Amino acid sequence: MNDRFLLDSNVLIYAVDRRDPRKHEIALSLVLDARAKGTGMVSFQVVHEWLNFLLRKAATPFTPNDAATLYAELVEPLARVESSRSLLETALSIHAVEKLSWWDSLIVSAATDGQCARLLTEDLQHGQTIRGVRIENPFR
Repeated sequence: MNDRFLLDSNVLIYAVDRRDPRKHEIALSLVLDARAKGTGMVSFQVVHEWLNFLLRKAATPFTPNDAATLYAELVEPLARVESSRSLLETALSIHAVEKLSWWDSLIVSAATDGQCARLLTEDLQHGQTIRGVRIENPFR
């Protein structure tokens, strides 16, 4: 059974943002579990969105050095899906066929590229399956 999963940027954001304590606790648990078991991963896109949050949108924006340290300690071990021509081609197909936004198409494509059974996000319909990837909202 495939127990691999991709974490969307909102999970990483809640893992460091304490404004919603319930979501923070769930997200941090998911990130730590993903690291401990080695079954969770994030994509190039997710890392970029998360760093943008840290540097620009956090209640108190991080310095570049602090963001780099947090990335190395928390997220880097999960960064396993790189951008590629194949990932982009799959995203274009998902965008055309499934009618998802471009950014959602990229994240689903990353999950397929990482051979993930699940995509953990609050941005897509919970329970939906796209290209063999089950969408799950861990904050439901």
